[in-house]
Amino acid sequence: MSRQQISSGSKFEAEMAYSRAVVDGDWIFVSGTTGFDYAAMAISDDVAEQAEQCFRNIKTAMEKAGFSLADTVRVHYILPKADDFQACWPAMRKYLGDVRPAATMFVVGLADPRMKIEIEVTGRKRQG
Repeated sequence: MSRQQISSGSKFEAEMAYSRAVVDGDWIFVSGTTGFDYAAMAISDDVAEQAEQCFRNIKTAMEKAGFSLADTVRVHYILPKADDFQACWPAMRKYLGDVRPAATMFVVGLADPRMKIEIEVTGRKRQG
């Protein structure tokens, strides 16, 4: 299988020279994904809603590439404020509760002060 680039249609991808996701063989690497609703180019003020939107964006990219969230093997959660992390747990359980991938949470600054969480996923297509 050759390398395939997946786009969300976000203007940021062209401007910053990246892809929403890259497929290489049985692997998918989903870029750090924020809670922007790309159709409306809007973002909620609520960190829990941003986490939900992150997962919706990730799910869309993975499905476009022929993967599902069930193929997730690693996830990185990136937040500017550690205190916001617990509010994201319901979305994490909703989308990855049965998958239970390896996970790490980082506390770092994000590119836009409206962003309260960014999620990065690595997946490997399940056999059979």
